[in-house]
Amino acid sequence: MPFQTSRIILFGDCDPGGVVYTPRVADFVVEAGLAFLSYALGGPAARRLFSMGILPPARALSIEFLHPMAWDDAIDIEVSVERLGEHSFTLSISGSNAAGGNTFRASITQVAVSPQTRRPVPLPAELRVALERTQSG
Repeated sequence: MPFQTSRIILFGDCDPGGVVYTPRVADFVVEAGLAFLSYALGGPAARRLFSMGILPPARALSIEFLHPMAWDDAIDIEVSVERLGEHSFTLSISGSNAAGGNTFRASITQVAVSPQTRRPVPLPAELRVALERTQSG
């Protein structure tokens, strides 16, 4: 079963027309990805990744907007591992509203990078095992 989190759309998330401002959805995707990694790693994601000696910059982000979201809407967000590579991993993230309608679908690819060289390095074993565990459980 995919990891699930939720959020309420805030007034500040919306444009003057009352729907979510497009760039805010990218924030929702990044927030959900970090919540998923915190769950998978058993602690705050950024601190855990830094303690493994890596930085996790995004290499790719793709968002498909399926239904408008407005102020005070409750959005359920599901996150799962889409792909594990040698130096990177891709998360699949989807949002749905209270009526069960899909609001967005996204994927984000993050790369394991050395803080010293800023070059890709293999995924640390601890991270790989945590991500594999979420795929099978």
